[in-house]
Order: sequence, then structure tokens, then C-alpha cells
Amino acid sequence: MKIFYFLCLLFFAAGCNSPADQEKDDATENDLDAARYFIQASLKGQYNKARDFMLQDSVNEQHMDAVSRVALPSAEKQGLWDASINIHSRKLVNDSTSVIIYSNSFHKENNDTLRVLKVNGKWLVDFKYLFNQDTLYTSNNHNPH
Repeated sequence: MKIFYFLCLLFFAAGCNSPADQEKDDATENDLDAARYFIQASLKGQYNKARDFMLQDSVNEQHMDAVSRVALPSAEKQGLWDASINIHSRKLVNDSTSVIIYSNSFHKENNDTLRVLKVNGKWLVDFKYLFNQDTLYTSNNHNPH
């Protein structure tokens, strides 16, 4: 069910504008900014922009491709477009890995988890982490497994 709600937050009209190079560089200087830019682009349906903040591997690409193909009703799209991001916790696993627990104001009762990795000096979202059943948690438990 959590995956469904996250997919809902990601699935709506795709806007394909890439961010400016400076915006991308600034966003990937720390884990929270990388996660925030990824989530915000996803909420707005800007999947190509979200990919700029995502770890590039075949599994992440497959998940993003699947998410980008789902059509949402107009009211859902607008709700996600207008949503704000709520960061509930950030766990630094080590100097190159963190886990971010967040929700959005449109689906505020549904928390999701992203892993953010530092690769070649840039922080990138490992999107597949969300889909790994071992890492999901209930909204009453704010600690990822």
C-alpha cells in the first residue's frame, strides 16, 4: 500500500525540463537537498528532472520508467503539484549513506523512505530502496529496518 501512495505522488503529467547545472550541483552537495529536489520533481511529474538527482542504474531506471507511465486523475495531479515535503527524520548511516523518512502534504498520513548515497562527490537518491520490501515500515514506526 505504501508503494501505491508513493507511486501516486510520482505519477502525473510529466514535465521534462532539466534543471540548470548550478541547481543540480547545489542540490547534490548534501543528502537532504538531493532528496528534496528528487521528491519535488517527482511530485510535479518532472521525471527527467528527478532522474538528475537519482543514482543511475538499471533497476532505478526501470522503477522510474514504470512510475512515469501511470496516469492520475487531474485532482490528484494538482494535489501533488501543490504539495509540500515534510522531512520526518534523517539517519546518517555513514559518511556516504543516509536514509530520509518523509511525507508530502497531499498524502500526509503516508510516510516513505529514500536512501541517498554519495557517489563521486555527489548525493543521489537510490530510488529502488523504496521498493525493497525489507526497508518499508509502517507509518507508526519511523525507524527503517
